[in-house]
Formats: sequence, structure tokens, C-alpha cells
Amino acid sequence: MEYILISGATGGLGKALTESCPKNSNLFLLGRDKERLSAFKKELESSGRFGEIITFQADLTKEEERSALFEFADEKSVRFCALLNVAGADIRKPFKDYTDEKLLFQIRLNAEAAIALSLGVIKRRGKELKILAVSSMCGIMPMPYFAVYSATKAAVLNFFTALYYEEKDVGVTVLVPGSIPTREDIKEDIKRQGITAKLSSKSPEFVSKKAMKALYKNKRLKVPGLYNKINYFLQKIIPTPIKCRFMARRWKKNIKDAF
Repeated sequence: MEYILISGATGGLGKALTESCPKNSNLFLLGRDKERLSAFKKELESSGRFGEIITFQADLTKEEERSALFEFADEKSVRFCALLNVAGADIRKPFKDYTDEKLLFQIRLNAEAAIALSLGVIKRRGKELKILAVSSMCGIMPMPYFAVYSATKAAVLNFFTALYYEEKDVGVTVLVPGSIPTREDIKEDIKRQGITAKLSSKSPEFVSKKAMKALYKNKRLKVPGLYNKINYFLQKIIPTPIKCRFMARRWKKNIKDAF
């Protein structure tokens, strides 16, 4: 049987993307919290919209747990028709304040896990395969005090853009959203940042619908929202020193580590 594999399935955007999957799809949900996975599975089953639903608890930053995931999939003779790479961590603080553990956690979750999952899925693809990779508006420019996050999201943007042109028979879409109010700390961030953050902010339901539509239309890139589209274009032409000084002032007093 063919399944849609969704990482970070129990998070705000992960849930919205899962619920936006085509009707009668078989789902393979990944998450770190077994209880949340179980509760979400029951919720989806009660809706009657989907086919078979499999859950698998895994810390995707660990190579051995990713290996266990695919060993489990092989035992079940699972093939994949789509991968929604959602799992990520948005730590924001001065680089010197990182521990080695937090540094590797963010790099491995945001970049390594997304790329490794894609390789595993491509090797176990069904008749067709589509991959959605979640980058960020933060990934289109360097961001002081958000340096690791912006760098990892830039890696996601660049890798999956390259994969789009490399794997001609795999549909690859990179999602580049602005702020998505999925957690209380993000909602507070949006309030503190003022009008620009409010203009950039889109609900997880809005973003997921735009993302899935782009994925099934084989679009290379999706930037949800008019303001974000304009911002995406402007970041291509604004000189880097100006962008970095502006972002340094914005983020210097807004430290956050919710992971």
C-alpha cells in the first residue's frame, strides 16, 4: 500500500497539512510524543476521511531512529506516494549562547532529518512521489540572532530546489511561509513585531491549503500570502548589510528557545 509520510504531524502546521491531504489517503504519521500521535490518529479516524493510518514515534535527529522507521516501513511493505517534511525547531538567541546539544539538535532536525527522510522515501517510492519541504521566509536571508535557523532553512530551500531539477519524475515543492501562529510563543512574537509580522502571518489552515494545492500542481515554490510574495522579491534586491542590521535590531531583544 502507498502512504503519505508526514513528519511533525502533531504540530500546528503538521496537523493542518495532514487534514488537507486528499480524501481516502493512507497516512503515515511521525512525531516525538506517542500520546499526541495516538490522540491525533483517533481524531482522524473518527472523521472518516482517510484510509489506513499508521503512527511511528521517533526523534528524527537520531540516525538510529530514522533507520528504525524505515525498517518498520519495510516490514509493513510500505511504499510512499508523498512526503510532507514539516518537523522543525525555531530557536532564536545569540550564537555564543548555544550549547553543542542545542546546536546539533536544530541543524539535525531542520536540515539533516528532512534530507534523510527524502532519501528513504525516494528509495521506497510508489508509482508516483511528491515531496513538500517546509522552509521559511527566514531562509531567504541571513538573520543575526536567528542565524542557525535561517541557515538551516536556507539549506532546505536550496537542497529541495536542486532536487526539483534533479529528480524529474518526483514532484518537489518548497513551501516558504511567513509567520504561522501555531504556538503561544509565536503568537506573542507576532504581537511584539507589529504590523509587518501581522501582514506576514497566515493561519496554518490557509498555508496548508495553498501548500497542498501547489504540491499537486507540481509547483517548485510556494510563498503563501501577497505580503510575503512582495517581501520575497524585495529580499532579492535589498543589500545584505541593510537587511542584516535591520534584523539584528529586531531579534536582539526577542530571544526564544521553546525546544
